[in-house]
Amino acid sequence: MFKRIMVPVDLTHADRLQKALDVAGDLAAHYGAKLIYVGVSASTPSSIAHTPEEYGEKLAVFAKAKALAAGVEAESVPVITHDPAVDLDPALVKAVLDTDADLVVMASHIPGIADHFWPSNGGTVASRAKVSVMVVR
Repeated sequence: MFKRIMVPVDLTHADRLQKALDVAGDLAAHYGAKLIYVGVSASTPSSIAHTPEEYGEKLAVFAKAKALAAGVEAESVPVITHDPAVDLDPALVKAVLDTDADLVVMASHIPGIADHFWPSNGGTVASRAKVSVMVVR
């Protein structure tokens, strides 16, 4: 059913993504699908990486470890933008097309008052992507 499952990851908060990562790994193993871990970062230095190349390397290490744990094939796709806080949703929607994903599995957050004014990333991706999106809380 699914061949390529895109999993957006924020390496800064990787510890909060475990449930979504487990769901993505289980689905990939069940369907024999490939996982595509997509991370969005700025070209400027951050707490995760000093350069886009270093960010790409760290994302690749993360993807390899998660794929090994799930027993599936995976790849990593770093997306570099000027301002990830502003560009995150459009970058993820574009990544769905660029990676030829047929499912997106992403972590959610606990809704708060701000969600009445600004849509969540998962909600925005789900409403704009042309593929199924599973938001895991």
